[in-house]
Amino acid sequence: MKALLVIVILLTFGAIFFQYSRNKDVKKLLIALATFGVILSLAVVGNLTRQVIPLFIAHVILIVSAWGALLVYLIRDKYYWWVIFSPVVTIGLFLLLELLTGSGHELP
Repeated sequence: MKALLVIVILLTFGAIFFQYSRNKDVKKLLIALATFGVILSLAVVGNLTRQVIPLFIAHVILIVSAWGALLVYLIRDKYYWWVIFSPVVTIGLFLLLELLTGSGHELP
């Protein structure tokens, strides 16, 4: 599974730089790289939600859809920002749940 994630990340980088070599559009390259960094950051931060399994599954689905939206941007030049930043919702919901119910751990 980890090898598959590394391959997908490398393929995405390859697709970004392939599009750049065809179009020579620096603005599109920078937007794609920044978006890719944001998606990877949201995926790492989303591991916080692992304690609440339904929320974690929703987060994984939203990360995959954000990755798909990045690929749509590379192919069709349509930037669906609301799909790309949708994993923030699950992180926000988790933080709200933690605020309302607490972590469930006693402090020593």
